[in-house]
Amino acid sequence: MENNSNIQNIEQEESIDLKSLFFKFFRFWYFFALAIFVALLIAFLFNKYTKPVYEVKTTVLIKDDKAGQNLLGIGIMNSQQNLENEIGILNSYSLTARTINGLNFEVSYFKEENFITTELYNNSPFQVIFDSTHVQPKNVKFNIFILSNSEYRIEAQAEKAMLYDFSAQEDDGEVMEFIINQRVGFGNEIESENYKFKLLLTENFEADFIGKNLSFLLNDFKSLIDRFRGLKIEPINREASIVEISLKGGNSKKLTDYLNKLTEEYLYRGIEKKNQIAVNTIRFIDSELVDITDSLNYTETKLQDFRVNNEVMDLDFQAQQVFETMRNLENQKAQLIVKSKYYKNLQDYLQKKRENIYDVVIPSSMGIEDPLLSQLISGLADLYTERADLLFNSSEKNPLVLGMDQRIATVKNTILENIQNIVHTSQISIADIDGRISSLDSKINKLPQTQRLLFGIERKFKLNDALYTYLLQKRSEAQIAKASNLPDNEIVDAARQGGSPVYPKKSLNYLIALVLGLVLPIGYILAKDYLNDNIIERKEIEKITNIPIVGHVIHNNKERALVVADSPKSSIAESFRSIRTNLQYLTKGKDKQTVLVTSDMVGTGKTFVSINLACIFAMYGKKTLLMGYDLRKPKIYQDFGLTNTEGISSYLINKSSLEDIIQVSPVKNLDIIMAG
Repeated sequence: MENNSNIQNIEQEESIDLKSLFFKFFRFWYFFALAIFVALLIAFLFNKYTKPVYEVKTTVLIKDDKAGQNLLGIGIMNSQQNLENEIGILNSYSLTARTINGLNFEVSYFKEENFITTELYNNSPFQVIFDSTHVQPKNVKFNIFILSNSEYRIEAQAEKAMLYDFSAQEDDGEVMEFIINQRVGFGNEIESENYKFKLLLTENFEADFIGKNLSFLLNDFKSLIDRFRGLKIEPINREASIVEISLKGGNSKKLTDYLNKLTEEYLYRGIEKKNQIAVNTIRFIDSELVDITDSLNYTETKLQDFRVNNEVMDLDFQAQQVFETMRNLENQKAQLIVKSKYYKNLQDYLQKKRENIYDVVIPSSMGIEDPLLSQLISGLADLYTERADLLFNSSEKNPLVLGMDQRIATVKNTILENIQNIVHTSQISIADIDGRISSLDSKINKLPQTQRLLFGIERKFKLNDALYTYLLQKRSEAQIAKASNLPDNEIVDAARQGGSPVYPKKSLNYLIALVLGLVLPIGYILAKDYLNDNIIERKEIEKITNIPIVGHVIHNNKERALVVADSPKSSIAESFRSIRTNLQYLTKGKDKQTVLVTSDMVGTGKTFVSINLACIFAMYGKKTLLMGYDLRKPKIYQDFGLTNTEGISSYLINKSSLEDIIQVSPVKNLDIIMAG
């Protein structure tokens, strides 16, 4: 029962504390209202005047069985490596450059209104037509004020302006203190040694644009690339080969156009590489067909002439058997020779230190199934791509470029060693076939002369014809591959214009403002309460002592301390009457009550309480004696207009008698003994 009682007391105390805390906060309701209002106002202004940032996304499926890898015979690269490589390509300098080249981003248009600068993308009231063969100031802000539908004012000022050659895509000097300020008609060219352009009104022009603060600037190629390389590319999950590409910026339509163009160029890049492989194959085969065609025509004519002159059309049965065996061997030899020529061509190409590795004819297009060689060629192509990306931002002497050159040289040497081994193996195979052909020559020599001569001519013709047919077949396969090439990868979701900006988050900002509007006043009140050494509420005393409290007195704002005599109907006088009543109740049955008023420091109200408490008893008809024991700073005599020449101190040293130190106060029934 005792435990239950304690629990109830604790719960009651906690509920009282919470209630007390609530009322403590409620007393400062105006502080909360002001803090919430100010916080919400700041959030509103922040949301209104902060430039919004949008995020646009697109998703691309990266297929594992890439067509380029199938052609190269690569089957050992895992999907994760392939995915990382494709992410690197999507964020590469070269692909970004291709994308920027396909978009009209050279000129940026802006409108300034209500302290916010907004980009006008595809909705500017005017268009800048600049001469790309003439130098232009890059990244200089030109302010445009449309005066009418035929005239405008242009202003620009910069301490230093870099000049840019858009045709060469490179800087072309600088000019100090660039200034322009003039009225110009739309369609009229503005020209100086540092710029040359004109402005035309567009279909977006409306009368509302007159007098507005508009501007434009010319962007150099490199700054555009740097601005749009901040792509965030990551797989949608660990197991998927679908990547999400996102980009943040101030204009969602511009971001959408960029991402859609980027993915378009990315897919076209894959088709372009495969088409280049087919073109290289066709070019190599065409060069071989030129020689084979001449030989075929010559042997065909010679065969026809021999048949006519010797009146013989075909070989006899025995010769035909030997001929078929010989033809099969020579076809094998011819194919080995063509492949050897391919290897020789590849060897010469690599030894000449050419950097466009995509001009190489891949082995599989020539019917050569060599996964290792195909993998090495593909790896070399990737290294050259990485090297080209590095050179966009650095020089040949950059340590990264030098390291890449070392890796390229290593792969090249490995390919050349591999080619030498293959050529050596091919030479062994050709020598073996030559030996078998030589053994057949003895059988041919036993044939009749006419059959032997016909055999030799028809043998050369069939060999050239078979080789010609083989090359035509490979050429046809390459042409079909070129015509049927499709992108390796696939756009799953094209980029679309976003709705709400990702920054600032208006709802979240208002919520944060509301929370701060509550938390800051609460924190201030609690901190102030914690640091305050004064007793604010009666309950604070009741928590730490069991001594009964007879009452409390509000602060006195009047000049005189003797409030109960001067203002007997005041709130302070009522407080002292309540204390008098409580004291009488506590001392009921006792006669000649003595009340001590004391504290541990000066300035706490001892004099004020004692004189008013004495007065309230005297006014009630009680004979009262007030004794002042403040020997250091006596003040009671001042409040009653009496003297302090004699008092307790003089009585204690026997200089005054008791009758001498008692003074009659202006208040009836009240006598006073001063400190003296």
